[in-house]
Amino acid sequence: MLKKDLGLLLLILIVGTVVAVLNPRFLSPINLANTANLIGLFGLFAIGQGFVIITGGIDLSVGSIFALLGVIFIDLIGLYGVPWPLAVLIIVVAGVALGGIHAFLVTRVKIQPFVVTLCGLLIYRGLARWYTGDGTAGFEFGQSFPTLEFLAAGRSYGVPNSFIAFIIVAVVMGVVLHRSVFGRYLFAVGKNEDAARYSGINTRKVIASAYVISGLLAGLSTVYFAMYTRSISPASHGNFYELYAIAAAVLGGCSLRGGEGSVLGIVLGAVLLQVLQNLVNLLGIASSLNFAVMGGVILIGVIADQQLVRYRTRKANEKKRALTHGALSPVAQEEK
Repeated sequence: MLKKDLGLLLLILIVGTVVAVLNPRFLSPINLANTANLIGLFGLFAIGQGFVIITGGIDLSVGSIFALLGVIFIDLIGLYGVPWPLAVLIIVVAGVALGGIHAFLVTRVKIQPFVVTLCGLLIYRGLARWYTGDGTAGFEFGQSFPTLEFLAAGRSYGVPNSFIAFIIVAVVMGVVLHRSVFGRYLFAVGKNEDAARYSGINTRKVIASAYVISGLLAGLSTVYFAMYTRSISPASHGNFYELYAIAAAVLGGCSLRGGEGSVLGIVLGAVLLQVLQNLVNLLGIASSLNFAVMGGVILIGVIADQQLVRYRTRKANEKKRALTHGALSPVAQEEK
């Protein structure tokens, strides 16, 4: 997995160098800060998506969650005057609750994750549009929340706070995934759920936890996006954002079959996606090609993953054949 991450880092450096040569504005402080802000915004929920993908599932509802919880959040602090710390807590808990609903339907009702979260995508956006009367939710003229605005959209020593939050979450989630029993269980369930269950792992709880984590990070991301945009049109807010998360996870080495991935890889995947988006903007490429670039990135990532699996399978089969013919027998190794 480390080789994958190093390869992705090298690719980021190559693409960044090419863009900087073609357009020096890429390295300007303003552009770097804006790119870092977007990396933080999209990277936060990409980590949650990665956890779900590692279990062999997928979450297509993330963008619609941003729309539904976003309009509620704006009304809580803007219209109803709820203190922003309480409003943030309500939104994060709501995200956890939606993740819990997905977990229940996947683990207890035994509905495919694709179907569950696709229905969530449609339901949440429909509710958001109904809630606002198909209008736009936004703060009233002159309304400000200095502390919240600083934490969500401000900068510390020139670094966007959204990016700092992303790094903190990445470090915490990295420890959870790679340095805890729960993380090992996630990989085991993703590799082979039946084998994990027979070995004594409570696979339902492990899978459910992944969806809850995804919901929690989606709720947290909702606040950042709401403060970034300042207004939300539920018909379009968050559209296709789940694809950014999936693309970042796949680029970062998360196999759509489950059982593989790393938080560092997801972080690098999020960075590469935003560098590519920046490339499109700086080089004057039509912005309508953004989705084409993202689709191509996902396709390349899946093809690369398939080729890697085939390579590993071929190597394993060659080793088995060699052992069968005695070329690598223990006796031969000792004599050698």
